[in-house]
Formats: sequence, C-alpha cells, structure tokens
Amino acid sequence: MNRKLPLLLLLVSFGILAEENPPARRIVISIPDHKLTLFEGDKVIRAYNVATGKLSTPSPQGEFQVVSRVAHPTWFGPHKVVKPGPANPLGTRWLGLSIPGYGIHGTNVPDSIGKYASHGCIRMRNKDVEDLFERVQVGTPVELVGDRGEQVAKVFAAVVN
Repeated sequence: MNRKLPLLLLLVSFGILAEENPPARRIVISIPDHKLTLFEGDKVIRAYNVATGKLSTPSPQGEFQVVSRVAHPTWFGPHKVVKPGPANPLGTRWLGLSIPGYGIHGTNVPDSIGKYASHGCIRMRNKDVEDLFERVQVGTPVELVGDRGEQVAKVFAAVVN
C-alpha cells in the first residue's frame, strides 16, 4: 500500500488540499432603491429591480434568512385561495423569509416593480425570481435595508442592471 495515501486522505478530509469553499451568498435589499442585490462574498452576482411594501404595509427591516423555497406556490388569501397560474399574486416562485408571512416572490402585476406596492413582501418579475430561485438556498441571509446609509448608497449606486 502507498504510505502517502493515508496522509493525503487526512489532508483532504481537513480541507487542506481541497479547494476553498466559495464565499457565501447573501441578499441585500434596498427598500428605498427598490433593488435586490445578490452577493457572493463582496462581489455582486446579480441585481434586480423589485417592488417593496406600501407605506401602509411596509416591508420589514432587518436581517433574516431564506427558510423555504416553493416553485409554483399557492396563495392563501384572507377570502380565497389562488392555485398556481397566471392569476396567482405570488407569481411562479416563493422564497419564504424567517419573519412569518413575508417573502420574496414573483408577481402577476409586473407594472408594480420599482414601486412601493406590496403588502410588505418583496415582489420580482417572474423571470427574475426564477433566476434568483436557482441561485439561493434555504439558509441564505437576507438583509432588508430601509435607510439609505452611505454604504448602501455606494453599493446600489454602482449596481448596473
């Protein structure tokens, strides 16, 4: 038996010879800019235009996580249920957040994108939420920022769609 093989296996198991893990992905949403940006480490992977909560039903601010991923969700409204399809207000994808009742989702009203228009959720064009859905997993951190501080302004000023 090759005497170097056990040492090589030990080094690989501790990650010494393995490639480093890629930087973690995270989502930052600027509520006033109506922008969602996906980062990998400090690198911008994608930026999307979004709709955020109306003034009467604002989007929550803070740090959350993606806790569920649902393709073709069913919407359970206060007075009716809407199955997946063109009339569904959640569009084609749902990314549930760790604050109950809130998520990132598609829409059946694409003209709302770029406005304060939702009941607090983050709305995206269906093609955009489908793209994001493939890029994130349960556990992905999500930061919703309501104050356009210097750091957020710098990041979102540099983002070009």
